[in-house]
Amino acid sequence: MIDNNKQFLSQQLLWIGISLGISLAISFLLPFPLSLPVIIVVFILLSYYIRQRAMKKMGMAGSVFGGNGSSVSYYCMSCGTKHNQSSCPKCGSKMKRVGS
Repeated sequence: MIDNNKQFLSQQLLWIGISLGISLAISFLLPFPLSLPVIIVVFILLSYYIRQRAMKKMGMAGSVFGGNGSSVSYYCMSCGTKHNQSSCPKCGSKMKRVGS
């Protein structure tokens, strides 16, 4: 567990260093009014890339906003029928639970 914490901390410090280096390079190359929005855009894109990489590493591939497109399944509390409707197509009950 301690090894995982050290690895996580080193990864975070690495990405902070990379983003700081890119920000400093942009601020030296571009004049002030133009460099600020460019740095913000680069920071957002870098954060998005880091998040996508971490999600892929955890096995959660797909978009951050939409998930993987799987729909929610409901199970009737009365008869146990799996459905995706507001009421059970078999018995008509509106009592349901969420399942995977």
